[in-house]
Amino acid sequence: MGMSYKPLWKLLIDRDLTKGQLREMSGISTRALAKLGKGEDVNTDVLRKICVALDCSLPDIVEIIPDTPQKADE
Repeated sequence: MGMSYKPLWKLLIDRDLTKGQLREMSGISTRALAKLGKGEDVNTDVLRKICVALDCSLPDIVEIIPDTPQKADE
């Protein structure tokens, strides 16, 4: 299973916030923000800080993407 941060980026757009403003509000590092931008895994503490800063819950910023099943060769 993978994770997508598309809900976070949509939330920032809806609230007219930049990624830099998010970083400042939440106190996350530039490296953590870069990892989010690349869709990489981050520490749950990073996600918690973002939720606190934006007054939202985890499903508001992250969605779980199920693995797609591999098709058998026919």
